[in-house]
Amino acid sequence: MSGKAGTLAALGDPIPVHGRIELVPYDPAWPAIFEAQAARVRAALGEAAMEVHHAGSTSVPGLCAKPIVDMVLAVADSTDEASYVPAFGGAGLALRIREPDWFEHRLLKGADPAVNLHVFSAACPEIVRMLAFRDRLRTHQADRRLYEATKRDLAAREWRFVQDYADAKTAVVETILARALVEAT
Repeated sequence: MSGKAGTLAALGDPIPVHGRIELVPYDPAWPAIFEAQAARVRAALGEAAMEVHHAGSTSVPGLCAKPIVDMVLAVADSTDEASYVPAFGGAGLALRIREPDWFEHRLLKGADPAVNLHVFSAACPEIVRMLAFRDRLRTHQADRRLYEATKRDLAAREWRFVQDYADAKTAVVETILARALVEAT
């Protein structure tokens, strides 16, 4: 999700976009890609993979998205990178971002297929938020249309980095998420 504040440690240089964000129509293969990648994560970590979820726009049928499958992984302690990062070497995932000020978030990226693996400690409230947002978009067509229109408008603009595009979606994400969280209580 967008709107992250605090310290971000990119491991390696951020890759500039210097242009528009590529959005593609929903691909019905995305759930199968997620399932295959989730199986690889579970095989690599065993019981240390406490939760594995499909998140982001590729998890919402009918929604356009960047062609990167977002996944959420809960581990006992995301700061204990030695307990999970080395296991992903054979799975083609590499640690790219460390965010100690944002729920101790870690991001691993894979290229074949394109995957973002967001790692949080178990019971992290951001996992609940990400899944609530996903579920709201899956079940509320008006919010899905609002989010897609916002994404399309922003993707057509020029951006230096993908994170700038993600940050620009913050207001609409927070609006939809607020509705999702009110409904959940």
